Amino acid sequence: MVEKHIQAEKDYVKGMKYKDIAEKYGVSLNTVKSWKKRYGWTREKGAHKEKSVHTKNKRGAPIGNINAKGNKGGAAPKGNQNALKHGFFSKYIPEETLEIMGMLEEKSPADLIWDQIMIQYAAIIRAQKIMFVTDKDEIIKELKKEKEFSTENGGGTETEWEFQFAWDRHATFLNAQSRAMSELRSLIKQFEEMVSVDDERRLKIEQMKLGIEKTKKETELIEARTKQLKGDAKDTSLLEALIETVKSDE
Repeated sequence: MVEKHIQAEKDYVKGMKYKDIAEKYGVSLNTVKSWKKRYGWTREKGAHKEKSVHTKNKRGAPIGNINAKGNKGGAAPKGNQNALKHGFFSKYIPEETLEIMGMLEEKSPADLIWDQIMIQYAAIIRAQKIMFVTDKDEIIKELKKEKEFSTENGGGTETEWEFQFAWDRHATFLNAQSRAMSELRSLIKQFEEMVSVDDERRLKIEQMKLGIEKTKKETELIEARTKQLKGDAKDTSLLEALIETVKSDE
């Protein structure tokens, strides 16, 4: 089956507009533009109308003809550059991935970093809810392995379970959250160095910084609570102070 971008190029050469090509092949306008750039589509000026060319005693396709693209017939002449024109990626990467790459071409480095900041910040906030533990006796039981076996007297199922205690869960969360916040700070620093002082996203960055500070306090609260759950902490004054600090920020 001939790939979409090859058929789309034929329509482009004939003078079809980007919007019409996108509708015909069920892709976005940005995808069509990225195809043009990636595969080097070109057309002569005034190609908005198809012209009939009548020649006598002349064999072969007119100059610039691309109707044979995608044809699995005879091999291309030695030195043919079609493979270079269509790019290495088009042969080995799925069409959906190529479409995403096409959309990313329209984004600036600052936009890409901004997307990463939003994803990382959302993950940090979500982790607070998922990993929070309120009961020191809480135990999570997860099926780790299940295997069927047979014996002379019959058979059965062998199961292996993994138990995670509250303090283990807290420790895992603290390590992951600490790394995530460090990465987020690094991304924010990169972003601030790249954008102008008038960029409206700087206001959101300031709000995020406040959110990070609050999350840091909550993480310290969890750390103190973890020590209590394990019996390592006897003095509860720090825990109580942290609780009040977090509550005052809400």
